[in-house]
Amino acid sequence: MDELDNQKLTLVARKPCFGLPTACPSCLPVYIYLRFAQVPFDLSFNLIHPDSDQIPYIESGAYVAYNNEKGGVLESLKEDGIIDLDTQLHAIPEWLSTKVMISTWLEEAIMYELWVCSDGSSAKKIYYSDLPWPIGKILYLKQIHAVKQLLGITKDNAERREEEIHRRATIAYGALSTRLGEQTFFFENRPSGVDALFLGHALFTLQALPDTSVLRSKLLEHSNLVRYAEKLKAEFMEAGSSSSSVPQFPAEPSSSTSRRGPSNWSSKAKSKPKREKTEEEKTFRRRAKYFLVTQLVAVLVFLSLLGVSGGDNEVDLDDEDDDYNY
Repeated sequence: MDELDNQKLTLVARKPCFGLPTACPSCLPVYIYLRFAQVPFDLSFNLIHPDSDQIPYIESGAYVAYNNEKGGVLESLKEDGIIDLDTQLHAIPEWLSTKVMISTWLEEAIMYELWVCSDGSSAKKIYYSDLPWPIGKILYLKQIHAVKQLLGITKDNAERREEEIHRRATIAYGALSTRLGEQTFFFENRPSGVDALFLGHALFTLQALPDTSVLRSKLLEHSNLVRYAEKLKAEFMEAGSSSSSVPQFPAEPSSSTSRRGPSNWSSKAKSKPKREKTEEEKTFRRRAKYFLVTQLVAVLVFLSLLGVSGGDNEVDLDDEDDDYNY
């Protein structure tokens, strides 16, 4: 932290829901990493750039670490000498393979479950519920197309890729369960980047994916991994909140959280009286409206180009459009 002259960090993430401080599967491990490191930080939410690959990012004064640079936020923090929980773990052979398995096989499984094989309700709540309906819907369909391309899914190989993704996740959970045993952490009895990655994955899978999720059911088969997630959530994310300043959001209906494990986040929003908007807020709203208009133009251009691209790798958007109703 000397490199930042003891300035407080700010984590910019996507908003909380499903009982999680941030419900984005990319943001949650970064939040957990900072809690493991026990450094003070503020948590800020970006609600108008749902498709930005820069989120999450950390800023402090002139310093910024974006998600799409240097291999991600966590790698930037280590490379820039800000926070490194993995000191002396690089010499352990299993450490690197475990990290790669989580950041590839399990990350792909989350992407598949969130965007491809679900009804879209979780993705809509996390990414698009604050946007106007037409823009949110178009961006959702655009993201499905992008994820299918990234995972190499076509009409011809969809069933085979689904089996492969779930098979790899099953292998990963088995290996992680064996590695963890009854320990508190995966390596040297202390929190590391591997713990941040997997805890973020596990909490998102257990709390944000629907009960019908294949990935969620496979994780629940390993009781020690579930106990690990519940214990560390209670210890680092629920027991006090002095190390981070978290903006308050309205509480969710009980139907959306009743199945999400034995505990819920203790902080609840308090209603505030309406007040006159400042000039800064008015300027922000004007810029937000401009952003939404430009996004709409961009996705309409994208869809028009998609309609004429054709080919074997064409994604069938009609199916998702039928299933995705706000």
